[in-house]
Amino acid sequence: MEEENATELLQRYRRDRRILLNFMLSGSLIKKVIMPPGAVSLDDVDLDQISVDYVLSCAKKGEMLELSEAIRAYHDHTGMPQMNNTGSRDEFFLVTNPESSGSPPVRAPPHVPTFISPPIPSFLPASAPLEPSIVPDFASSPVKSTFTKSESLSSQRVQELTVDDIEDFEDDDGFDEVNSLRVSRRNISGAAELVPSLPPFATGITDDDLRETAYEILLACAGASGGLIVPNKEKKKDKRSKLIRKLGRSRSDNIVTQSHTPGLVGLLETMRVQMEISEAMDIRTRKGLLNALVGKVGKRMDTLLIPLELLCCISRTEFSDKKAYIKWQKRQLYMLEEGLVNHAVVGFTESGRKASELRIHMAKIEESESFPISTGEIQRTESLRALREITIPLAERPARGDLTGEVCHWADGYHLNVRIYEKLLLSIFDVLDEGKLTEEVEEILELLKSTWRVLGITETIHYTCYAWVLIRQYVITSELGMLQHAIQQLNRIPLKEQRGPQERSHLRSLYAKVDDGDGLQDISFLQSFLRPIQRWVDKQLLDYHLQFSEEPAMLESILKVSMISRRLLLEEPEMMQLMSISDQDQIEAYISSSIKNAFSRVLLTVEKSEAAHDHPLALLAEETRRLVEKDSNIFMPIFSKRHSKAAIVSASLLHRFYGHKLKPFLDSSEHLTEDVVSVFPAADNLEQYIISIISATCGVGNSDFYTKKLSLYQIETISGTLVLRWVNSQLQRISNWVDRAIQQERWDPISPQQRHGSSIVEVYRIVEETVDQFFDIKVPMRFTELSSMFRGIDNAFQGYANRVVDDLVSKEELIPPEPVLTRYKKEAGIKAFVKKELFETPRLPDERRSIEVNVRSTPILCVQLNTLYYAISQLNKLEDSIWERWARRQPRDKFTNEKSKSMIRRDTFDGSRKDMNAAIDRICEFTGTKIVFCDLRDPFIETLYKPNVSQSRLEALIEPLDVELNQLCGIISEPLRDRIVTSLLQASLDGLLRVILNGGPIRVFFPSDAKLLEEDLEHLKEFFISGGDGLPRGVVENQVARVRQVIKLHGYETRELIEDLRSLSGVDINMQGRQSRLGADSNTLIRILCHRSDSEASQFLKKQYKLPKSSA
Repeated sequence: MEEENATELLQRYRRDRRILLNFMLSGSLIKKVIMPPGAVSLDDVDLDQISVDYVLSCAKKGEMLELSEAIRAYHDHTGMPQMNNTGSRDEFFLVTNPESSGSPPVRAPPHVPTFISPPIPSFLPASAPLEPSIVPDFASSPVKSTFTKSESLSSQRVQELTVDDIEDFEDDDGFDEVNSLRVSRRNISGAAELVPSLPPFATGITDDDLRETAYEILLACAGASGGLIVPNKEKKKDKRSKLIRKLGRSRSDNIVTQSHTPGLVGLLETMRVQMEISEAMDIRTRKGLLNALVGKVGKRMDTLLIPLELLCCISRTEFSDKKAYIKWQKRQLYMLEEGLVNHAVVGFTESGRKASELRIHMAKIEESESFPISTGEIQRTESLRALREITIPLAERPARGDLTGEVCHWADGYHLNVRIYEKLLLSIFDVLDEGKLTEEVEEILELLKSTWRVLGITETIHYTCYAWVLIRQYVITSELGMLQHAIQQLNRIPLKEQRGPQERSHLRSLYAKVDDGDGLQDISFLQSFLRPIQRWVDKQLLDYHLQFSEEPAMLESILKVSMISRRLLLEEPEMMQLMSISDQDQIEAYISSSIKNAFSRVLLTVEKSEAAHDHPLALLAEETRRLVEKDSNIFMPIFSKRHSKAAIVSASLLHRFYGHKLKPFLDSSEHLTEDVVSVFPAADNLEQYIISIISATCGVGNSDFYTKKLSLYQIETISGTLVLRWVNSQLQRISNWVDRAIQQERWDPISPQQRHGSSIVEVYRIVEETVDQFFDIKVPMRFTELSSMFRGIDNAFQGYANRVVDDLVSKEELIPPEPVLTRYKKEAGIKAFVKKELFETPRLPDERRSIEVNVRSTPILCVQLNTLYYAISQLNKLEDSIWERWARRQPRDKFTNEKSKSMIRRDTFDGSRKDMNAAIDRICEFTGTKIVFCDLRDPFIETLYKPNVSQSRLEALIEPLDVELNQLCGIISEPLRDRIVTSLLQASLDGLLRVILNGGPIRVFFPSDAKLLEEDLEHLKEFFISGGDGLPRGVVENQVARVRQVIKLHGYETRELIEDLRSLSGVDINMQGRQSRLGADSNTLIRILCHRSDSEASQFLKKQYKLPKSSA
């Protein structure tokens, strides 16, 4: 982050500097501005290369400003300490860090001599792409000093600035701006882990040295194919015009497109630009290589010992600056030492004696630059001659199956060769947009094959290095195309069995000793390049939730890189033990690690959350579910291609992680608190969602196997226990309310429209409140808890129905006891004792019975009926509401099928309905009996048909019956009207039968009265039918039929009745089950004979049944 901020700050400073310079040069501060050669306006000038101090000095002095001099001054003072030019000698700025440089100097700075144009120092070529481990220090000077001890900053040597010198500078530093733009777009920190496991170079050669040497090797290999030419003067002209174009380039990111020469010449020019090689260096190298072949007939250019030949063929005079020459010479000497001594393919065999001589001669060559020209040149020449005598025989010794002199083994020693080849491969990237390959990538790669012989590159080495370079470039630029291209190259790396014997032998010899923290270890070539790749992809995949949260599409490509790298590394003997797990186990390791990291971040987020209403465990469950959902929808489809059960692994891990946090809370939950109501539903939803993912992954049939492996939270069981405790306490509360409501009930209608009592409204209110509270408890529930609530409510309504009829006497207590059977006598009857086995004698006389019975009024009975009916009708609504809310609450249906579900629903309130209907039937029967045998007792039971039928007809009862009926219909609810009227009809018919069968000794009937009785019965029937407004005719007919049969018997003669009675064998009064020929039982026939004013009947009853005579 700090490097990115420093880069942005540097870019801002450069932009502000250009704006200020443009303002100063365009305004009136400068007397006159003289453009450099080739420039027309300020747009053609690179303001970054103008000295601000020089511009300010001209402005103060009022002099003309020559921009060529300002450019010269900028380059002359770049490597020097920065001064503030205030005239004070007590202030200056250090290039180095004061803390690491010791205390500041105590003496005054030395005298500054009169300024004479010094020679322009040759600047280092633009650096190659930054290594991952290097962080640019923007506070220090951008150019390090390369002066030797013999050189002084105050050199009096005068040299005019020529166009060629400007070209040299331009070619050497022309890519600085491009590099600055490139750095601003890079992500260097991410590539730090991709550094190959290779030991450092003992000589300290840099990436720039490797890049320049790689270009020299490329030229030599191209020269072996006859493609090496030296540009002519026209080229130099084009070079100058290019400098002008470059100086005139706008400050945007675009560079003017150059014309491309076809063929090998044009491709080499493209390579020069791509590798950021100056044209001056290119020309020097080409000339040196061509001169090296002079006199060597039949010698291929790529078999030359290139650094040595260039040292011999390129002189100091071809450099515009001594520092640049010294740096170049040092690079060539270091390359010889690294290639022939430190990393040689064919090593020294004489105990290192020649190696020591070689180092001595190279040191002498370096020392020669500090001697006078004549002396130094002699020593340099002699040392080069001695160096050739040692190095040429060594480098041309056969190795790897070649012949003597066929290959010059100086740059093909591992690991120098792969580092040089890496710099060649870097040329395939567009210099302006490193996220893209250059258009000539195919031609470049084909050209690079010409270097394989010199560098000892094989197909395996090429594809491995190429894949590594592409992956590193992806890390820097984040271009998915680079990663996909790298995967193609990894797939092209031959497996061990696909390699030839010579290549397998060669690869087995490529080992380097690297300190990995546990001491020096031998690491093979594939391990050096693939292990960093594997470590990097492992780091990405071990936390893929973080790395690919914004770009999940990258995950699949990274996973491919991991699997391919693992496959290649597993072929290495040393890696087989370290990477013994299978690919599926490795994927599970990725998932486990990333899930753990993601869950930790979620946990940290929840802990920092300030949500006041939700419990942290509830928030954690919600966030965990989001994590499961994201993982299963985005990431798991990618992993599932290589591990079919990846989604199960992921979901199971998150289930376990959350379970660890939830368990202490579950163990401490004893009551339904706000925290329980908050946490339980969230935890259950998470668990059910995880189970659904497992079922979807492996199928419903196999899901039980994986579900059993989960340590289920048992939320329903725990919450069910808590809910049952709550339900039981609420049901006890309902029971108390029922008792209280009944005690306070006065059985008055609430209103004319609501004719039920207030107690049932109160009971329903408390029940509905309980139901609402039950469903407001948002914890998981089983059907057990619902059934418990149903049973409790059912019991409460049963209790209510039973309490309504508790004080209601039985209807038998309303009916007067039947009188003693007697036979007719005209005189006063003699009371006789009747055998107990023949007749049942009532225990209470009629008068006493009527006094003891406490009967409710008809309006109260009607209100009770209405109340019970209201309870039944509302019970259906309550039941439907409960089931509907339960269905919404339980989306996962727990019933096996709809049939069992309907059976459960039908039996829910079966007890309440049964008891309420029984109570309604009982009250209806009681009401009808009460009206007939109590309210209408005198006109009906006592007076009707006394002293005979003709004198007391039933018509007299119609009016009081109508009054009672109107009273009933005025209060009773419409749905209950037919039930209560039917009860009154039944009671009226019972009263009529009582009169004609058990009317007592006063009532006497003749066969001729049957017609009158039939008329009265018909009249009563029509009264209840009421012309269609009353009961249905069919119902009335069914009820009247039993009375009509008795009246019909009254119409038979006494003799017929006696004969019919005798026809019953074993005649007994109590044998009511047997029917006679006339369709009557013996009891009915005897009672009819008892009411006959007929001596024959009297004699028969006396003789057969010993009945006493009537006292009437």
